[in-house]
Amino acid sequence: MTNEEILALDRQYNQHPWLPGETNALPIARGEGIYFYDGSGKRYTDMSCQLSCSNLGFSIEPIKDAIKAQLDRFAYVAPAHAFEAKSVLAQKLVQLAGGSFAKVFFTCGGSDANEAALNMARTVTGRQKILSRYRSYHGSTLGSGNISGDPRRFALENPAANGFLKFYDPYIYRRGGTAEEYLAQLEEQILYEGASEIAAVFVEPVTGANGVIIPPDGYLQGLRALTKKYGILLVCDEVMAGFGRTGKAFSFQHWGIEPDIIVFAKGVTCGYVPLGGVIVCRQIADHYQNRVFQFGLTYSGHALACAAGAATLQYYEDHHIFARVTERGKLLGALLEEQKAKHPCVGDVRYLGLFSAVELVKNRRTKEPLVPYGQPNQTMPRIFALLRERGFSTYGRENNINITPPLIITPQQLREAFAALDEVLSIIDKEVEG
Repeated sequence: MTNEEILALDRQYNQHPWLPGETNALPIARGEGIYFYDGSGKRYTDMSCQLSCSNLGFSIEPIKDAIKAQLDRFAYVAPAHAFEAKSVLAQKLVQLAGGSFAKVFFTCGGSDANEAALNMARTVTGRQKILSRYRSYHGSTLGSGNISGDPRRFALENPAANGFLKFYDPYIYRRGGTAEEYLAQLEEQILYEGASEIAAVFVEPVTGANGVIIPPDGYLQGLRALTKKYGILLVCDEVMAGFGRTGKAFSFQHWGIEPDIIVFAKGVTCGYVPLGGVIVCRQIADHYQNRVFQFGLTYSGHALACAAGAATLQYYEDHHIFARVTERGKLLGALLEEQKAKHPCVGDVRYLGLFSAVELVKNRRTKEPLVPYGQPNQTMPRIFALLRERGFSTYGRENNINITPPLIITPQQLREAFAALDEVLSIIDKEVEG
């Protein structure tokens, strides 16, 4: 089919997420390594790993081979059954998490993984209230959407979804303050809400889609201490930041803490087959040893997904991907700092490993954002279109450009991609006050 034929059918029959029906999708023909190509043969550098998902890029042979081999055995069995790929993958995940983590429950993706974590938190504690942050995103199902803090939650908020409370992110660039001040404010809120009523605190250790907000040292350690003090479970959503994105298996490991539940998806299979899940500590695993976990999914632990996941984790290990990310992250950070120094439109850059964002401003001195929070605008879509014209594919929310390239990217490929970013930032510079 031609690009035009694909797009005509797409516009007629497909509803895209987070977009109006009349949208111009990019028709993708194939992918290889860190690149994908449209139907005309134009090449794009995948500087977002699609949705921070395709960590290893396109067409990794060992992952494809594992899926094919599993398909030859069987493609699907009910979740109640055991099979090799699921057992091996669960073991690998528990070992990656380390510490007191004990068991895995598989889901189909990040949204339902957060639903599972929500179910566990309320059931294990016997409490109902859930705390999460404003600049967070945890999914778009009823529970995960209400845990989310950004405007995407609005369509899901209703009287039936109660007990979901929000607190402020440690957003130092915009709000200032210290780790201690944010934690003191949160503790006050916990006391006002009734500590004995709160089941869990959900956080992205490093905020993902909403601007790669990295907490100050001491924040996550203090949060862990605070939740333990009041018997509240700590849930770390590692859907975006997990599996080497920050140079560690999970981003919370940078701060030496251990949550009660880890939520994962995306990089566990790099999108080759959808998969998500939760890794739980021994206390929660023991709770369900003689109790029924009242939650289930037809495709939980899907055979092809587990085969892809086991092969993906083995690839990370065999090719020392996490260590490579730490090294490549130094170059990424240096390139980002160069852009910040050069371009008046850049207010801040944030990065950890290969997880980064560029925050755009109208005025660097006042930090006025390039676009107002939560308001429809055409400015950012135009910027992403300018990047895409130059073969730089990514996305972002509000006034941020998220940059999360494949973990296999080379230094030369990083520099080539940043040349395109530099061009677009120069265009934006002409429209801001400096």
